[in-house]
Amino acid sequence: MPKISDARRDARRAQIVEAAMRVFATKGYQHTSMAEIIAEAGLSTGAVYGYFESKRDLFSAVARRTLGRRNADLEAAAAAGRPPAPGEVLGIVVNGLVSEGIDLRLLLQLWGEATVNPDMREVLNAGVKVLREAFSAALRRWFEAHPDQAPDGIDVTVERLVPVVMGIGQGFIVQSAMIDDFDPPAYLESARRTLPH
Repeated sequence: MPKISDARRDARRAQIVEAAMRVFATKGYQHTSMAEIIAEAGLSTGAVYGYFESKRDLFSAVARRTLGRRNADLEAAAAAGRPPAPGEVLGIVVNGLVSEGIDLRLLLQLWGEATVNPDMREVLNAGVKVLREAFSAALRRWFEAHPDQAPDGIDVTVERLVPVVMGIGQGFIVQSAMIDDFDPPAYLESARRTLPH
């Protein structure tokens, strides 16, 4: 049997992750079965299980892919000229999630499940680690360009601010998913004005 190329293997893996993301977004993590993901991917059971051992592994891959793209967005914004301010960093991340079509309700389901399921808590914490590193790097770039905004030093300021920015982002996600008259642009503009700028 001929070996498939790395490019083909990567494309197949991405096909499965995209299919999983569509099904998770439609049905939620708990109500999604591997059979539904396999059907959505249009592949054999063996082909999917050759890449992912379980639904948990697939969900973790979806989270890593999504967060990896947000990190790339932040790096691209910094490379385009001036590093974005903290409120702009937040806007880049949440607007990236929305523009990618991530159903924000899925994130709420993950957070809820992580409170009672140790496996999902592990997936969540792995994703938070990636996101925290992306926020830290982005905020560090801005404070290096604006050291007067970090009177206690850049390291201390970034360490203190990252959980706050992440919390404001979580507030955006919760309100977007649950409040019918939520105004995303107004929320992000308020965050931009509230955070150092």
